[in-house]
Amino acid sequence: MTANRALRELTATGLLVRRAGSGTFIAHSKPIGHLIEIRNIADEIRTRGHSYRSRVVLNETVAADRSSAARLNVRVGTRLFHSLIAHHEAEFPLQLEDRFVLAAAAPGYAKVDFTVTTPNEYLTRVAPLEKVEHCVVARMPDEDIRGILGMQRGEPVLVMTRRTWSGGRLVSHAILTHPANRYELTATFEVAPD
Repeated sequence: MTANRALRELTATGLLVRRAGSGTFIAHSKPIGHLIEIRNIADEIRTRGHSYRSRVVLNETVAADRSSAARLNVRVGTRLFHSLIAHHEAEFPLQLEDRFVLAAAAPGYAKVDFTVTTPNEYLTRVAPLEKVEHCVVARMPDEDIRGILGMQRGEPVLVMTRRTWSGGRLVSHAILTHPANRYELTATFEVAPD
């Protein structure tokens, strides 16, 4: 009982990470994502000296339904790409990326091997960034997200919704979900004097 309590307390403070079916591990220090800056998740992970890999859950061409059409401000039936990718730092899934992309802005998206490159790298090449909108919230994940991110029941996530524009149009809507006990978002910027 004492050992279990100690493990629970160390996990709650972020010193240990428990993975269902795998065991308990010493946690790496929390990775810090850059909220204002748009950085490639693979580069962020490698900069911290860790290995990066991705697992593509899906990458498909879809006709926009009401929900996805609203995300990109397009008509129902518009051709879109939808990808769901788990980004891993070392052995741990760090981010689940659920992204819709306007097919007319990035026509080769569905053919890209996202185990070799990231959506960020590809979109930066074909649809250069012009405008970005972020929204970050904390919430409890559903069972599917917990499973993909290797989380225990009761652990919260940080969810960043990112919309990006290129060529005067909205081209991408991404929901980036991070285990809250493994990730933090920060931003530093300078304000020019009047």
